[in-house]
Amino acid sequence: MDIILARHAETVFNAAARMQGHMAHTPLTRTGIAQAEAMGAALAASLGTAPDRDLWVSPSGRTQQTAAIVGEHLARPFFDWRTDARLLEIDVGDWEGRYYADIVAETGPIVDAQQGLFSVPPPNGEWFPAIAARLTDWLATLDPARPVLAISHGITARVLRGLLIGGDDWHGVKVAPNAPQGTVFHIRDGVEQVLHTGTGVHGVRAA
Repeated sequence: MDIILARHAETVFNAAARMQGHMAHTPLTRTGIAQAEAMGAALAASLGTAPDRDLWVSPSGRTQQTAAIVGEHLARPFFDWRTDARLLEIDVGDWEGRYYADIVAETGPIVDAQQGLFSVPPPNGEWFPAIAARLTDWLATLDPARPVLAISHGITARVLRGLLIGGDDWHGVKVAPNAPQGTVFHIRDGVEQVLHTGTGVHGVRAA
């Protein structure tokens, strides 16, 4: 299987340290737009014009906006992107839209500093085994003979990369190492290569 996987660029919620999760459709900042432009330029340099790849994107507004910019660089129409809810970010439940600082002040630490991942399940939200299950289901629908370019989210991308290349065990799920927003990975036959390193932030603040 040949998959290029990218994280979306910076959003207004990322910049404000507010929780996004899977349903908060927040737009890119000017910095995020510049990151998406850099992603598109790097992909065009690697893949050329109008690459023959299946395009997949999360239905979230921030991934859609990133995909629109990347697609222009690749000379692929926005309408070529297939949307799939299984590529959405973790559902953060009752935390959605709230400032990280307010949540921590109320409940105590929620992020493991070493892993850069949530250390407790979001109330009325989703946990890592559920993310792995929906991504496994998505992978099973792909044609292994067709190369893929997908744009998703921070935690979702780490779980998806974990399924494809392995990683550290996190609450029963393999998760790959962290990477900044705007990073683009090329995964082929279980081996990962970084095509472009983004300039965004790390960890769940960039989810």
